[in-house]
Amino acid sequence: MLKMSLTVETVESRVVDESTVIVNLKPMWIGLAGLVTIYATARIYEQVFGWRAGLDSFAPEFQTYWLTILWTEIPLELVSGLAIVSYLWKTRTRDFSTLTPRQELRRHVFLLEWLTLYGVAVYFGASFFTEQDATWHMTVIRDTDFTPSHILEFYGSYPIFSIMGVGSFFYAKTRLPFFAKGYSLAFLILAIGPFMIIPNVGFNEWGHTFWFMEELFVAPLHWGFVFFGWMVLAVFGVVLQILVGLRRLLGEEAVKALSNVA
Repeated sequence: MLKMSLTVETVESRVVDESTVIVNLKPMWIGLAGLVTIYATARIYEQVFGWRAGLDSFAPEFQTYWLTILWTEIPLELVSGLAIVSYLWKTRTRDFSTLTPRQELRRHVFLLEWLTLYGVAVYFGASFFTEQDATWHMTVIRDTDFTPSHILEFYGSYPIFSIMGVGSFFYAKTRLPFFAKGYSLAFLILAIGPFMIIPNVGFNEWGHTFWFMEELFVAPLHWGFVFFGWMVLAVFGVVLQILVGLRRLLGEEAVKALSNVA
């Protein structure tokens, strides 16, 4: 009977330990798999239907294969972004005095995972799809601002990384004491800077419509993309702030021990 009791207690203690694990990479891997699946599917779709149905914006097949995506993704992304921000704000921690060091440590780690997903989304949006967009427009003469490349880039991948960035900001603001006390300048730049690429898209399309500029990355019309895109480097400031929080939670002895191991 005593042995059975000890076994039950051991199982219960293991359940508690698993539920309070500090580093849980499963959400990050699931998120990465989801992002890569979305982007890979979009790229394959573009390869198949870009040349077949994406060269003439007045053709019926263009309305079917491309404008349908445009009118679907915009409201879907808008609703998703508002839902994430609303959920984070509604479930925010109102009394941080009840937050244990272990819980705060877990939230710091989760924020780092969220920033990792943000970085992957920025890569695909601001690098992969942006580079292939320039290649597309130097090859194909556009007859509309809503080209197949733009539909996937400007109105697909850009809003996705903007949602990730703003979502990470609100997570930190509503879950961690350091970020909840005020506004981190580094985090504001990290979240708002790349987001401002979306309004810059409007200026870019206006310029191409009225100035008929060649599709060159060095053209002044494209400087806004570079200016706001490089603001993602503010992630280094945010990571430093997170490391300061981890140092405070772990203590000097733990930090020294980890330094010796490294």
